[in-house]
Parts: sequence; C-alpha cells; structure tokens
Amino acid sequence: MDKIHVVRGIEMFKDFVEERIAGDGATLFVRRAGPVGAPPLVLLHGYPQTSAMWHGVAPILARTFQVICPDLRGYGRSDKPASDAAHAPYAKRAMANDIVAVMRRLGHERFLVGAHDRGARVAHRLGLDHPDRVSAMAFLDIAPTREMYAGTTAAFAQAYWHWFFLTQPNPLPERMIGADPEGYWKLKCFNQARGDNPFSPEALAEYLSAFADPDAIHASCEDYRAAATIDIAHDDADDGRKLHMPLMTLWAKRGVIETCFDALDLWRQRAAQVEGEALDTTHYMAEEIPDDIAARMSDFFARNPIHAKVTA
Repeated sequence: MDKIHVVRGIEMFKDFVEERIAGDGATLFVRRAGPVGAPPLVLLHGYPQTSAMWHGVAPILARTFQVICPDLRGYGRSDKPASDAAHAPYAKRAMANDIVAVMRRLGHERFLVGAHDRGARVAHRLGLDHPDRVSAMAFLDIAPTREMYAGTTAAFAQAYWHWFFLTQPNPLPERMIGADPEGYWKLKCFNQARGDNPFSPEALAEYLSAFADPDAIHASCEDYRAAATIDIAHDDADDGRKLHMPLMTLWAKRGVIETCFDALDLWRQRAAQVEGEALDTTHYMAEEIPDDIAARMSDFFARNPIHAKVTA
C-alpha cells in the first residue's frame, strides 16, 4: 500500500487533515475529517474549482460523517497526467477509478457520494462501474451528460458555451484561456452565478491560483473533450443499464438545468430510484446555501445508509 503524504492545511478546513493519496494512475490531494467509525462520504467538486467549494458544507457534514474531499485528477493540487488521442486519462471512468482507489486506501470499501457539476459526472460513472462501492448519491445541478448533448438547443449552447469551446482541439482553448486565466475563470463562473460573486475570498484565491497552472488548463480541457467523446461511448456501451442505488438530484431554479432540461425525467431514464427538486439558487449552490445543502444531504444519507452489499 502506498504511503499517505500529509501536507500543510489551510484555514478554510482548519479541522481537516490534508493529504496526497495515490489513486489509480494519479495521486490526489485530499481533505478529510469526521468521527472515526462514522459513515464515509466523499464529496466531488466541479469545474473550474477544487475541493475548496465544499468549505461551507463539509464541516457540517463532518459532525456525523467521515468526509473526504479530493481534488479530481487534473484539478487543484492533484496530479495532471498526460493525455492521449482518445482523452482516456480524463474519461470519467479513469477519474472514478481514482476515487475508488483513494477510498480503499482510507479503508472504505463502501461509501456515500455527494457531487457537483463535473464531480457529479464522475460520480455517475462511478456508480455504474462500481455499484458495489456506492450506497447512495446526491448530485448538484446536473443532468446526464449524454442526454444534455443530445438535447442541445440554442439556449443551452449559448448559456453553456464553455462546453463547446473547451472541446475544440488542443491548443486553441488552452492558448486562449492561458492568455488570461483569471479573466476567463471570472467570466465563466460569474456568468453562471448570474453576475454575482458567491465565492468566499479564500476559496476564490485557491481557485484562481490552481487555474493559473497551464497543466490544469490543459487537463480541464481534456476533461471536456472526454465528456464529448469517450464518455458518451461508455454511456452507449452501458446499453440502458441504470444506477440502482438511491439518487437525490438538486438543481438551481436560476440555472440552465431548470430552464433547458427536465432533470427528474432525465435522471429517471438513467437511475432506478430518484428524488429531487429545484432550489432557489444559481449553479454554485453549495457555496450559496451551504447550510441547506448540508441538511438535505444529511437527511438523504440518513434515510439511505450504507449497507453491507448492493441489492440490485
């Protein structure tokens, strides 16, 4: 078993241990806290953020769960592996395998998952590929990737322009973003927040510092290229297979999922047990209403605890 290397903590997660833990082909930066013996809960962040997005939610959940917050491969302080022509190192399958490996190294064979944005797309694939590992999942502000591409309208393409920009061949988006990473980050994220800034100064500083790395810019582009190609191929190969663990999906009333898609209907096509609703927030709901998100996750996971084995 690879050693876990402890690194310096920061104030946002002052009661959390911060570590680098070997995944499956990439070493991930991880923040974790919570009572020993409590149910393990992994929280996965979105684009173009880091595990810092959970700074308001994770400490609340860590009162009753062992909370693990990794930076996904390609993001933050995690490794950024070289990619290939098929974008396979940034397929959600590869990213999900990292999470399974990290959780296993921490001694967690079965666990709960809460995830936002890109992290929820990783979680979707994790639940399909490793149904014996995941007891229940909560997704924030996404619909299934394949179905979102298939249902693309002019309104969706204009609102989520970055989906189509980031999939362009290297080095076009890398060079354009690299000319002003901070300007791009704020344009994209403040736009999704409807012109507001919902980010704490500490979290924002971490996001901008992480995104200034050219390797992070390239890796995140590869994440989106994979989503538009190999990830859809993996979805098609599932041949209608559904998630069978309980799933809660929460999405923003003031966001694209609400205005362009029927989230519950789309998730019921991909999952057997779905509940959820729209909340009065924008895309960055974990940072806008952290107390509400933590309470809803706590209630959902209490109603859907970890079982010894999958029943599906």
